Amino acid sequence: MSTLALIRLCDVMSKTGVKRAWIYKLMKKNEFPQAVKLGSRSVAWVESEIDEWISSKINQRDGAQ
Repeated sequence: MSTLALIRLCDVMSKTGVKRAWIYKLMKKNEFPQAVKLGSRSVAWVESEIDEWISSKINQRDGAQ
């Protein structure tokens, strides 16, 4: 059984190097993992999905070379 961890926006930005506005723009275009609604005004992301997104970007870079 795998452990799922949720991370908040500040951690997502730190891990990806992507700013808030760009994250939400990518989410709208379904090019970034979707947030999980935790409450009326709070969201988080599944950490493993963010890690997979980062890996896919690295793979795209390596495949393009």
